[in-house]
Amino acid sequence: MGERELIGVIGLGVLFVLLVLRIPVGLAMVLTGIGGNYALSEAVNFLRFEPYLKQFKTLFFNSVANYELSVVPLFILMGYLASETGMSRDLFHGMRALVGRVRGGVAMAAITACAGFGAVCGSSLATASTMGRVALPELRRMNYSVRLATGTLAAGGTLGILIPPSVALIIYALIVEASIIEMFQAAMIPGLIAVAAFILTIAVFVRVRPQSAPGLDVMEAGERQAAIRRLIPILVIFLGIIFGLGIGLFTPTPAAAVGVFAILAYGLVVRDDGRGVTLPRIGLALRETAVTAGMIAFILFGAEVLKGFFSRANLPAALADWAGSSGYNPWVVLIAMLVILIFLGCFMESLAMILVVVPFFWPALVEINGGDYVTAASAAYGMSNDELKLWFGILALVVVELGLITPPVGLNVFIISALAKDVPISETFKGVMPFFGVEILRIGLIIALPGLCLWLPRVMGG
Repeated sequence: MGERELIGVIGLGVLFVLLVLRIPVGLAMVLTGIGGNYALSEAVNFLRFEPYLKQFKTLFFNSVANYELSVVPLFILMGYLASETGMSRDLFHGMRALVGRVRGGVAMAAITACAGFGAVCGSSLATASTMGRVALPELRRMNYSVRLATGTLAAGGTLGILIPPSVALIIYALIVEASIIEMFQAAMIPGLIAVAAFILTIAVFVRVRPQSAPGLDVMEAGERQAAIRRLIPILVIFLGIIFGLGIGLFTPTPAAAVGVFAILAYGLVVRDDGRGVTLPRIGLALRETAVTAGMIAFILFGAEVLKGFFSRANLPAALADWAGSSGYNPWVVLIAMLVILIFLGCFMESLAMILVVVPFFWPALVEINGGDYVTAASAAYGMSNDELKLWFGILALVVVELGLITPPVGLNVFIISALAKDVPISETFKGVMPFFGVEILRIGLIIALPGLCLWLPRVMGG
């Protein structure tokens, strides 16, 4: 290892220390990138530091002045409008009306509501927090065991990342230069499998331990009909967006704009029971969107600064060269990458993980697969690099989200514990363990059957 690569490795270690210390992700990236480039300018004569600093005049603009990124604030605004207009509550109560009469039905409704809201929100932590406030009181009122109630909501928060439209899928697609629509298509079947598997897990759990869900959710006929009626426009909006993307009716940015308009129109029509759109709620949604979109823009800027440092340190190229010449079994290398992602996911939010780790792992996978222009016939993983982008992206996002419920520091678990202060955190960790086991099985299934991710893009691509 040369001096430049050593500086890069040290910089990577410093970055992870800053992230574990809860330094904001974007700031940690910027500090590491600037500090690393300064160290390189001292170590290597032909790398001067002053010209490097001058690029900051335009670097921030260049890092976010991308038309494809315009979809991000629109999808974020969709999530905040859905929350402010009461759609998250309507989604949960509508699913309660459909499945609440079976044992464990309220927990199953919470899972489906988490998946639907998380898809729009784009953040597992925000999904766990929002749906926890909506669903946890109902679960407690129905005398669900605290282990099942809190475990369901902590695990349910991880589902939205694969249900299109998903901000994390968009960011990953931009990093590896994949088609956003194809990423959405690749995520559909694994995402639906996850929702079905979590519902089945709850069904088995309450059958083995009937006392964990002692009562059935009996709703009056009028209340049930009203809840289902409120669910219909929500399903029409979101299924319309997904269907429109799938058949090529519109691209992601117009789809997000249509979603914002549809939710706003829905909020103007619905005015009962404290729901609906008001100017204060629109203002709050716009402010929260600006804050979140600004945070993401700063993280993307930090990723550009960090990428410049790691490129000058020759770290991604060195890792790719090592992976291509190591002689290790390609599947062993892939599994090792996934284990690292699960571990790091315990400490970092999903967006930070995607921006920090994927730029390292992706070039190495390309090298292992056979090079930049490899075809399926000669690939180590039995697929072309274009298909590898889709398959690895789904795997990476699943294991990153798995880290959010992994002991001892799963962030989703801590969020739910903050909402259920009387529940020991050990009970919540015990509650997520069945879902953790199911997720491990799903990862194995995706590895063994890549067609789960690739079949829909192949069919829709003709």
